[in-house]
Amino acid sequence: MESAEVNKYAKLTTPRLKIKAQAVFNKWIRERDKGQQCISCDSYNTTDASHYYSAGKHNNLRFNEDNCWLACRRCNYYMSGNLIPYRERLIKKIGIERVEKLDMLSKVKTTKNDRYQYIEILTKYK
Repeated sequence: MESAEVNKYAKLTTPRLKIKAQAVFNKWIRERDKGQQCISCDSYNTTDASHYYSAGKHNNLRFNEDNCWLACRRCNYYMSGNLIPYRERLIKKIGIERVEKLDMLSKVKTTKNDRYQYIEILTKYK
């Protein structure tokens, strides 16, 4: 990583970098999936970047592109992801092998990211 990128974010705390990285990643997901239906239902009223494995419990999957897809607010927020149809559609979208890889990664003990990892995320998805 270039020192210019590190210096650019020098005044931000690690928790603030995490918030910024999540916002940039979620925006990238919304752009990637623009015009597609909710991953869990047929709604085109999609506003949320929804994690199959929650970012709070599975920090190692927080910025995993296979783990995050566009969803409607109803499914993502009010139905906690609406995970049964989410999984079915995820298998159709990326294949069983990649879904099983997510399953395997979900069992790995998560660790906190450091500021340099957040800066890498900001740089990659901006």
